[in-house]
Parts: sequence; structure tokens; C-alpha cells
Amino acid sequence: CRDRAIMLIGFAGALRRSELVGLEVHDLSFEDEGIVMCIKRSKSDQEGQGVHLGVPYGSHRLTCPIRSCREWLEMAQIDQGPLFRPLGRAKYPEDRALSGQAVSLIIKRAVKRAGLDPSLYGAHSLRSGMITTAAALGIDSVQLSRHTRHASLTVLREYMRPATVFLQNPAARLGL
Repeated sequence: CRDRAIMLIGFAGALRRSELVGLEVHDLSFEDEGIVMCIKRSKSDQEGQGVHLGVPYGSHRLTCPIRSCREWLEMAQIDQGPLFRPLGRAKYPEDRALSGQAVSLIIKRAVKRAGLDPSLYGAHSLRSGMITTAAALGIDSVQLSRHTRHASLTVLREYMRPATVFLQNPAARLGL
């Protein structure tokens, strides 16, 4: 339950692992449209001014980041402190925040269960995967950069994997 919430919130929010493990329960606001997360500090916000990031409800219960987050909070009986935590020996959540390395291991375990090579994936795969998927779906780079909090479109484009080179390719529309 926790791992699914980590992967879905991290993917939908295009979060860096430091942002993901830095989330606390009081940083979340559940709204009718989804969840608003306050990212207090990040690589692109060294001064800690903070930014509010919206993640809408998903279309499917099992892949909805909001429902998964609510299920984790309910199951873990967490109402304050770190959102994502390590599980102790009895599988009860500890009081401290999960580490970035632990997020990476969670991703690698999930990737291995899916039959893929875990050495090619890590915590950053959530962010880069979201950006690549959004680009493949034709989401405007400016709109995407607002969500990902990239100050530079050049850096954002570096995330877009080669798999997208034939999607929405203008040469395909030339009638050749």
C-alpha cells in the first residue's frame, strides 16, 4: 500500500526523491479535484519559498495517486509527521521519514517484479517517466514545465526519452 502510494504520488507529481521523502501529512490538502501538496524545498527552490502542486484524481482506483495516498494514511494510521516512512519489524510505520535510498530500492523491487532490469531504474525514474509519458501524449512543454518546476525548457527536453521520436512527429503528417 505504501509503495504504491509512493510510486503514484512520485510519478503524478514528477517529484524528486528528496521532495517525496520530505512530504509531511500537514503538507497535503485533499480537495474535490485531487490533492494539493506543498513542496517546501527542492533543487529548484533552495531558499525554501515553497510551491503548491496539484495532482488530480486518477481514472482507475488502482492507479489513482489520491486514493492510494488516502489508503496508505488510513492503513498506517498516520495523521501527522512524515508521509512516507520505513516499516519496522512488525510492519508498523516508524516515526521517521523514509530515505531517498529506500525510495530507490522500492522502485527497483517493483521493476524487478515487472520483469525489467532493476539496474536501469531508480527513484528518479518516477520523475523522468512522467515527463517522457507526458511528452509522448503531446502535453505542451510550457504547461509540463509548470508542473515539473523546471525553470529551463532545455533541461526539461533532456528528460524526454528517444521513445517519443515518432510520436506526434511532424514528418508523419507531410503525406509522403
